[in-house]
Amino acid sequence: MKTYDRFFLMEDEWSVIHVPYKPNGFGIFIIGDRLHSVDENTSFWMQHHGRKQLLSRLLNEGYTLFQSNLTGIHWGSEKAAVLSKLFIHAVLKRETLNQKVHLLTEGMGGLIGLALMESIPEQIRSAAMLNPCLDLQAHLHNEKSQKFYYKRLVKEISKAYEIDESEVPSFAYKSIEEWRTCLPVRIWHRMNGNAYPYQKHSKKYEELRKEIGCPIDLSLHAGDHFYRLQDKVIRFFNENEKLL
Repeated sequence: MKTYDRFFLMEDEWSVIHVPYKPNGFGIFIIGDRLHSVDENTSFWMQHHGRKQLLSRLLNEGYTLFQSNLTGIHWGSEKAAVLSKLFIHAVLKRETLNQKVHLLTEGMGGLIGLALMESIPEQIRSAAMLNPCLDLQAHLHNEKSQKFYYKRLVKEISKAYEIDESEVPSFAYKSIEEWRTCLPVRIWHRMNGNAYPYQKHSKKYEELRKEIGCPIDLSLHAGDHFYRLQDKVIRFFNENEKLL
């Protein structure tokens, strides 16, 4: 089925809108992990086999998909969060879509997802999260035992947050407890071989949402096959489209 990809620059960052042949009127903002990127004619999700399959399936269901390079490896920085809000606004002006968009996040994209749900809840319909990083301080602490990865992470956070590397370990990052949204969230988290242990991210968030009276669905799994999640992700989005 033919689709249309529109690439454009916004705030000096490449972005793309994927328009299906038969739009269903709903949009999905895809916010990827640290390998995520968008340039003038492609993106990481368009090139990776499993993620490309998920893109194609969502397009076949009629969803308008959009991605942005944001600021590169952003680790949930305020700059990236602000750019995300501007991007959503720009897409909703360009396309004929319901004014509440779905979020599909992966890895560190979960940090931006939480920020968007908290700051513009009136524009977010639901959030599907894949192996999310939801606590940056916990991730920093977890990487300390691996010197090479920890050093790289410190450099990335320093650049993303525009702070000195010496400030990174003690910087006041948002904690999971600060996110009080009650918007619908469904998480699929791989239990093994994951940079973000589910106990310190998804499970911790699940417990918080239960505590504030807004429970979420958390599914733990052993594999990482995107094609196995396609029906479940679509079903979750469908369930949250009954009220326009």
